[in-house]
Order: sequence, then C-alpha cells, then structure tokens
Amino acid sequence: MKQLSKLDKPTARRIIDYLRETASGEDPRSRGKGLTGNLAGFWRYRVGNYRIIASIEDDELLILAIHIDHRSRIYR
Repeated sequence: MKQLSKLDKPTARRIIDYLRETASGEDPRSRGKGLTGNLAGFWRYRVGNYRIIASIEDDELLILAIHIDHRSRIYR
C-alpha cells in the first residue's frame, strides 16, 4: 500500500502486525469502531497516533485497509 511506504519502517511494521492480528482474530469488529456519516460502513482502527480506515468483508474474513494516515489528517 502506497501510504504505508511513506511511513517510517517501525510504524509501518506495527500497522501491518496489528492488521494481521486483527484479521486472524474471531471478530475484527471488536477491535475497531464503526464510522458514521460519509464513512458509514467503514471501520476505524487505532495504532498509536495513526488511524486505519477499513472495510470488513465477512464472506472471506478480509480486512481491506482503505486509508492509513496520522490522526490529525485522516478524516480530512
């Protein structure tokens, strides 16, 4: 993902590890927060000062990261 390549390596690794751990869990929704408004249907995950906007596909237990950015810029 292009946004991950712009981050420093330790932060990118932390985000990747978090997403893998979340995807392998029983219910990925329990670790995130459902979004409303323009982002209804998407989920937010927090990893330090970074936020991940994701779509969860139940049929395949797939978490698709839509956007990754610092918390001060993610919702703009």
